[in-house]
Amino acid sequence: MPDKTPRSGFVAVVGRPNAGKSTLLNTLLGQKVVIISDKPQTTRDRIRCILTEERGQIIFIDTPGIHKPRRRLGEYMQTAARGALDDADAALLVADVSVPFGSGDEYLLALTRESGLPLVLALNKTDLARPADIAARIAFYASQADFRDVVPVSALKGDNTNVLPDALFPLLPPGPLFYDPGDVTDKTERFMAAEMIREKLLLLTREEIPHALAVVIEEMEEEQTLVRIKALVLVEHESQKGVVIGKKGALLREAGALARRDIEEMLGRRVYLQLWVKTRKNWRNNPAGLREAGYRLRDLD
Repeated sequence: MPDKTPRSGFVAVVGRPNAGKSTLLNTLLGQKVVIISDKPQTTRDRIRCILTEERGQIIFIDTPGIHKPRRRLGEYMQTAARGALDDADAALLVADVSVPFGSGDEYLLALTRESGLPLVLALNKTDLARPADIAARIAFYASQADFRDVVPVSALKGDNTNVLPDALFPLLPPGPLFYDPGDVTDKTERFMAAEMIREKLLLLTREEIPHALAVVIEEMEEEQTLVRIKALVLVEHESQKGVVIGKKGALLREAGALARRDIEEMLGRRVYLQLWVKTRKNWRNNPAGLREAGYRLRDLD
């Protein structure tokens, strides 16, 4: 008879920037929990995404894409990614099959092997690769590490993603749920609102702007039928401030309108959203700037 013991535990989700980790998690949870952008290194924090089923609960720890850091913010992101492996019961390595295997993939293989955790590989973006290339990559990865399962998926289209929970639940320890069944993340509504605003700004701004952006919710006041939110957008240079605001404020208004819709859907209430932009020179490499942007510097100590 199959083992029906409830299992609950933590799965660290690791991968290179733009491997599709966030898209995969949103697909698995059936709703948008993690912001998505075509810009690398969109995820900056560890975010717990919670999948609850009758057989238990998987708490996915979404991590920043692992890369070589060049600033204090990058060091923070890499510390968060590596620390997730220390807190996990298993690891899910997400690899992009549509691009060549590279040094970053090799580093991640070594990192996950050294963690000693049971490993599952999600070979993502199969909709962009030929079947022969997918088969070759599966064989290669299987020869490099003791994966409990190798699952080819397309997170964007949802192909084969339903197989991943089947592969992961047996790796978790028996035990009760860690979170209420209705929870989908451990992050606060303030955090999620800031992320939704940042996502829209990433969507609308040019390549040189995204990594210099941060969003801070300064006020979030609930009234009977309305939530009033005041958010500060940080950039590093005056020229970036002009780009984010746009001609006669057009870009900032568009980002605010798009973000407001997502926040209203999350909160189930009308939202009045105010955005303004401030230049904080070199904030990504400055302890005071990182604190202002909401990052916990003790993670770098």
